[in-house]
Amino acid sequence: MKNVYFFYGSECPNCMIMEKLVDRLLEEEGILIKKMECWHNTENENLMVSLDDSDECCGGVPFFYNENTGKSICGEVNYKELRIWAESK
Repeated sequence: MKNVYFFYGSECPNCMIMEKLVDRLLEEEGILIKKMECWHNTENENLMVSLDDSDECCGGVPFFYNENTGKSICGEVNYKELRIWAESK
């Protein structure tokens, strides 16, 4: 299985909301989403930029990327939508 990423900024209020959902996915569903802080980590930021290359470029955080499907999520979504997206193969 390939990686599922959550790119965030440590001071980003929207990212803090989504981080709670990411943690809940791990606790309740056993779904691991790799957290990548990118406001203070250039390597993580570069990876995010390389993955955020679709026609619907997000250009910021929170940004989610699923290597299994090549699909991304930009911004906030609800728990159910995030779970379904993260479980996609």
